This record gives sequence, C-alpha cells and structure tokens, in this order.
Amino acid sequence: MNLINWSSILESLLFAAGDEGLSLKQIAEVLEVEEHKANEIVEELRQGYDQDKKRGIKIVLMANTYQLATKKENAIYLKKLVDSPNTSTLSQAALETLAIIAYKQPITRTEIEEIRGVKTERPLQTLMAKALIKEVGRAEGTGRAYLYGTTKEFLDYFGLKNIEELPQLPEKVNEEFVQEEADLFFEKFQETINS
Repeated sequence: MNLINWSSILESLLFAAGDEGLSLKQIAEVLEVEEHKANEIVEELRQGYDQDKKRGIKIVLMANTYQLATKKENAIYLKKLVDSPNTSTLSQAALETLAIIAYKQPITRTEIEEIRGVKTERPLQTLMAKALIKEVGRAEGTGRAYLYGTTKEFLDYFGLKNIEELPQLPEKVNEEFVQEEADLFFEKFQETINS
C-alpha cells in the first residue's frame, strides 16, 4: 500500500515558498485536499517540529501564510553566522538586488526579478539576513506580495542620513552609463562592508 507522506510534501512546499509562505488555501489546492485536511497536515508537521528538540526549524503563521522559520533558541548561533567576517561580502546578485531596492522601494520580488531578468529569492534572503532590507508592507491586488525597502543599517553602511541622499540617477541614461554607475555603487558598498 502506497501511503502519501503529507508532512514531507508540505515541508518541501514551505521550503520552496521561502519568505512568501503559503496560505492554507494554497496548500489545500496544491495537495488537492479540503482545507480542513490541509490544516490537519500543517498542524501535524508543526507539532512534529515543536516536539523534536533535534530540529532547528518550526512553522509560523504570519499574515495568514505558513512559513518555515528558525527556532528562537538557536538565535545566538544565527547571529554569529550573520556577523561572521566570512559572510560579510555580498555576491554580485545581492548587490544588484540591493541597488534596485534602494532606488525603487517599496518594490516586490517580482518587480525586482523583471528588472534583473533572473530569480532573486537567494539575494533577498541574504540581504534580509544582513538586515540591509526588510519587508515594509504588502502590495495591493492578487497575492498581496511583500514589499521590500532598505533599513537603517543600510543607511548606516553608506553614511546616509536618509534615502534621499542616494546619488541621483540621470533622467536620460544609456545602458553603458547605468552599468558604470551600478559598478561604482557596488564597489563603494563592498568597500564599506569590508572595512
């Protein structure tokens, strides 16, 4: 008899959804079950995480979406990881994502991906972990996607009093000029976080 391992499937779905999370309705639709059954599956996995002291993650409900999150008792180690000198450099993808957020905030992940032309989930996670960006609300319309903006830490890194002190982008730009400006921005940022 082939039993479906709902907990395993839900864990994979929540991991893949990342910080966007999944609503109970979405979980029910993907698993092709009624919402009450989806709720039972979520509750079973949540209790499993809570009872197993060897697990470092848990399920949280935020803004009507279920997400995977780290357990609070591990926070000191996560802080060490984030503060570690080995993790202070940012990838080109993270730098590009940060520049887009800085100039276009508040902005959704989809809008960032349209500008960059590639997925941005990992860069967003990195920037959130380093407290350079944060969720600043939800977009209107279907899905109510998270809106991202920069943080006080971002301003501190660049020595800015407020976001208006960012260098102005010219109204008429050519692609080469934009790339030069972006390179200067990234270079300045890299120097700041490495010093």
